[in-house]
Amino acid sequence: MIELLIFELHIVGALYAFTKNWLKGSLKDGFLAVAIIGLIFTIGWALTSPIASLIMPQKLNSIYFTTDTLSLVILFIPEVVFFYFYFVKDK
Repeated sequence: MIELLIFELHIVGALYAFTKNWLKGSLKDGFLAVAIIGLIFTIGWALTSPIASLIMPQKLNSIYFTTDTLSLVILFIPEVVFFYFYFVKDK
């Protein structure tokens, strides 16, 4: 359930970044913003998965909080900071 919330927040963030960059620049800038979000998400999740499996042993996996959930939560924290400075804060 937590994974779905994080995925939905990424979709909302991608839509916001697309719309903001499309209105300020061009359609190409909007698609570039979505591509940046997708790259950061996929590469970040690949990097945080081994960290999460080291922190949380397999015996503690439950229905609601697994190692994938922990890796997404670990990834979500630096992503929020990056997206704030890159997309939300006006230059």
